[in-house]
Amino acid sequence: MSVAGITETLQYLTFKLADEIFAFDVAKVREILELTSITKIPQTPEFMRGVINLRGSVVPVVDLRLNFGMQCTEQTVNTCIIVVEVNMNGEAVILGVLADSVQEVVEMEPDRIEPPPQLGTKLNTAFIKGMGKVEDQFVMILDIDKVFSSEELSDIHGAAAK
Repeated sequence: MSVAGITETLQYLTFKLADEIFAFDVAKVREILELTSITKIPQTPEFMRGVINLRGSVVPVVDLRLNFGMQCTEQTVNTCIIVVEVNMNGEAVILGVLADSVQEVVEMEPDRIEPPPQLGTKLNTAFIKGMGKVEDQFVMILDIDKVFSSEELSDIHGAAAK
């Protein structure tokens, strides 16, 4: 059973957070950067690690591990920043996402992607587009436009504009 809305073979950038593999649609990924100096901004949400200077532009950097209730991302030789484009009220916002490591770009057929598990009404899984399988491992395909609430995105965008 495939996921409604995913009708063609798409490419996904897979990356690791702790021992789990996640993926973004490559159409949302702008670039991948080595971990660089992140400037912390006071009074921002805990998951917002700060901002980086990307060719003269201020780009907010978030730690998805914190947003997902995991331990803070540790800096290793593989830690990187995935620069993605997020839709915020019809406007494209550039955001950096910390990842423990980037794996590869994979193609997934729609019939190889299952809907996210139903975990009851209290857990929000709207940000999971589906569950794919690469070799023997599950890959959580994230909808980056739904990972953060519009309020969280406004906080992130507002803090970066200061």
